Amino acid sequence: MAEEKKVFDVKRPVFDVREVGRVKSVKEFIVTAVELPSCVNGQILELADGTKGLVMGFDQEEVQILLLGSSSVGAGDKVFNRGKTLKLPVGEQFVGRVVDSLCRPQDSLGPIKADDDYPVFRGSPPVLDRKPVDKTLETGTLVLDAIIPIAKGQRQLLIGDRLTGKTSVGADAILNQKGKGVICIYACIGKPYSALVKAMELFRAGDALDYLITVSGVASLSTGEQYLAPYTACMLAEYFMYKGKDVLVILDDLTKHAWIYRQISLLLERAPGREAYPGDIFYVHSQLMERAAYLKSELGGGSMTLLPVVEILQGDVTGYIPTNLVSMTDGQIYFSTDLFNKGFKPAIDFGLSVSRIGNKAQWPAMRQVSKNLRLDYIQYLELLKMTQLSTAGLSKEAEAKIKKGEAINQLIIQNKNKPISIEEQIMYLYALNKGILENISLKEIKQFKKDFIRVVKEKEPELISELRREKKITESIEDMLNECIKLYFAGKSTGEGG
Repeated sequence: MAEEKKVFDVKRPVFDVREVGRVKSVKEFIVTAVELPSCVNGQILELADGTKGLVMGFDQEEVQILLLGSSSVGAGDKVFNRGKTLKLPVGEQFVGRVVDSLCRPQDSLGPIKADDDYPVFRGSPPVLDRKPVDKTLETGTLVLDAIIPIAKGQRQLLIGDRLTGKTSVGADAILNQKGKGVICIYACIGKPYSALVKAMELFRAGDALDYLITVSGVASLSTGEQYLAPYTACMLAEYFMYKGKDVLVILDDLTKHAWIYRQISLLLERAPGREAYPGDIFYVHSQLMERAAYLKSELGGGSMTLLPVVEILQGDVTGYIPTNLVSMTDGQIYFSTDLFNKGFKPAIDFGLSVSRIGNKAQWPAMRQVSKNLRLDYIQYLELLKMTQLSTAGLSKEAEAKIKKGEAINQLIIQNKNKPISIEEQIMYLYALNKGILENISLKEIKQFKKDFIRVVKEKEPELISELRREKKITESIEDMLNECIKLYFAGKSTGEGG
């Protein structure tokens, strides 16, 4: 029987079914090919030198291909189509790694074992797969968590001039996810390599690599790879989201991504429109934004929160790309150059910043202590303007508002890369609402921010864990807070505890 089996054990031939075309012309990173009648948009092709290309357009005769890497192809070379769409590897082992837009490792730590292949371009989760947001994303920035809260599953735009702290706030949000079970993905799009190195040094110093994936689309890479970077970041996030995990994605930044797509479109000979951008730039970004979601419990209850960054020029928010992104996100955080130059950091303008759905997910405790914060601070700023114009004496009420505004100002000024836990923020704002901080000097408020948490940990060690568990200020929490405040200022008056 064994001999009989050997006779019929014939090797089956392996067939490689592919369509073979040829290159007609090459314009920088756009290849025009012919004799490929089966191509459709989004398919991946292979050129003679092994470089991959993405189909960006076609007609009855020609196919337009975006090169995903540097290539030496020329007219007459072969192009192969296997009828496959662009799918890239995903998996748990990508956490802690730096990859390019094609999920190839860029950190010299060896190959990455993939668990699956996911399509880079896919539809967003349908409405019936989503549920209303009910969990807050803790950014570690007091201004955001108290006044402009962000919910898990939200799309919140970070908008402002160059060098106003947009990336710093996004980086702080990543650093603040340590120990919170949130997977973070940072996509560096069109920026210099030095900017990526600086960000990685910060994440390494903050022990963030254990839950971080970095997607490199730096300016030194090919235009095609830069264009793919935000889509690859969202694809990796979707893998974890459908596994029931919470994911935070920073897209830094979409202005440069729009520039990249404009370059591609002009070489594809598509008609330029407003600001020379093609008409479909809205679709290019909206298909990214719509992928953010908070899934129903039956689908695992995972979420993807997007924080796209957009750079504007001289505070002009009326540009084509900024207005597009404002219209497709759930709110925006506006960074003011004037505030930044005055030393107010993070330089967030309350008047132009809004979060449309974040309040629904805010902790009841935070909602309780911050409900009048925005109004009090805006009134303080208006009073400051009035007092600069008028030399007349202020009423007692106006003086009280200015004192409270100065205390708020001191509380919300925060050093970059020093995120504050939401429990600490609530304690600071609780003390503010009690009227304690209005009656001490600005120097003493700074000292209070440094020392009060230490007193809490020494005298009432269970307070922080109870506040996180309850998420509201119960009677026992209020008693503990009052006791700690008394002990802190008692220690100050006797020269102890500070």
